Order: sequence, then C-alpha cells, then structure tokens
Amino acid sequence: MRPRSLVFTLLGDYFRYCGDGEVPLRGLSDVLQLFDIEPATTRVVMSRLRADGWFDTRRDGRLTTYVLSPKAWQLLDEGRERIFRHVAGDWSGEWTLIATRAGDRSARDEMRKSLTWLGFGQLQPAVWIAPGDRVAAARELMETNGVGSDVFVSRTGDLDHDRSIAARGWDLDALDSLYGAFVHTHDVAEPEANDDDALVARVRLTDDYRRFPFTDPDLPSVLLPAGWNAPRAHEVFVRRHGELRDRATAAIERLTGLTVRGAHRAFLEGGAVGFTREA
Repeated sequence: MRPRSLVFTLLGDYFRYCGDGEVPLRGLSDVLQLFDIEPATTRVVMSRLRADGWFDTRRDGRLTTYVLSPKAWQLLDEGRERIFRHVAGDWSGEWTLIATRAGDRSARDEMRKSLTWLGFGQLQPAVWIAPGDRVAAARELMETNGVGSDVFVSRTGDLDHDRSIAARGWDLDALDSLYGAFVHTHDVAEPEANDDDALVARVRLTDDYRRFPFTDPDLPSVLLPAGWNAPRAHEVFVRRHGELRDRATAAIERLTGLTVRGAHRAFLEGGAVGFTREA
C-alpha cells in the first residue's frame, strides 16, 4: 500500500474521530511503521499533503500535529455517502446521458475522474451514461469543470438492450473478478495474534474496499451478470470491519496517544465508514 493511500484510509476510519480531526506526526509515524514505512517517508508524505491543502499544522515545541482542513472534511463526508449509496428498489429503466463537447484538456481529465466517481460509464468517447435520473448532479459537474455538454434522460424500453449498454459502459467481468479476489483475501477465520496485527488487517481491508467506488457504478441488479460478487464482498467487509474494530482501535490509541470518540464506534456499527475518493 502506498503511504498516501494509507494516510487517507486511517483518516476515514480513525483520525477524523480524534479531537478536531487531528493526528500527531510522531504517533502517525509509529502507526505507519507497522506497514514498513519509515518516519522520514511519513514526514515527506505529510508535508506534501499539507501543501496540497488536505491538512493544517499545529506546533507545540518540537511536536507537530496535523489537523484536517475543510477540504479534507468535505471529501470524507462525500466519500462516505458515495460508498454506501446503493440503488434502492426497482429500476425505472431510465438512463442519464451526457454528450460532451470539446473543452480544455485538464478540465476534461478532471471531469472524467468525477464522472466515474458519480457512477457514470463511458459508452463512447464523448458519451457518458448512468442508471437513473442524475441530471442535476451531471449538469453541476459539467458547469464546475467548464465542459460543454448536453444532458438528458432516456430509456430503451428493452431490458436486453439495457444489459448490453451496461456491458459496454463498464468492464463488469473485470470488476466481478476484483470483488471475488477481495473475498478470497479477506474472508478469513483465523483471529489476529494481537492488537497491532488487527490494525494492519483492518487497514488493509478498508484500503482494498474503498477503491471499488472508483470502478463500481452501483448498477441495478437487473443489469448485472448472474453470480455477481459485490454483495458477498460487502458482507465480508462489514463483518470483518466489525470483528477487528476494538483491537484495531486499541492499537491506534496506544500508538498515537489519542482517544477515538465513542461516536466512531456507534457510527461504524450503524454500517457506514468514512472514506474519500482520494487515492
């Protein structure tokens, strides 16, 4: 796992629930050493994240504490909603289509990442599609990125055709294989030997799982292939995340000297975890 990715995973699961969203550099270094990341590397990574606007810093003598910035809080909340937003009920058969027009290359690149995050797939080079009515979110994104587009809702009236669209808009076979690999890796029965091992296992679990929203559009079940592995992967994630919670939290508190608020535990028991789309 990359140090930057690890930091964001730890933010979503732990540090956002400590004080005002803070972590001492020394304690963070001790945590990351469990993943064979040297303190010098941690200092460089955190300095760059601060320069990118994800943190502010507070100094007490020689001690440095990193504090989540408003930008980071916004992404944590956004990511939590995206990961646990699932299509509810029967699908209406509607698709939201976006036909983009030429624009600035950097704006198009940012738009592409954001559209994928919102669950859109690329049907053709300039055509993006997502199930349901997502017109408002799509128009807001196009305006924000300065990309000209036509956004509208349509339907084919043919479920077989809809399934063909889904297969062309997303690589569902590859995604299903990734979910299967996640289950194979994390559906284990043997308990971890100690609190540190539990923390490592839980961070790896979370870091692996939080990548799925980059590629999973959360399609309605009628559009998915038979034997779809995502529900099983989600069940494994939620179960293991809960099983490891207390021992992993104990390790975080010992290594950092922080207290993870009780609201954190209640929040996770309710079935939601704070993630970001930052990799």
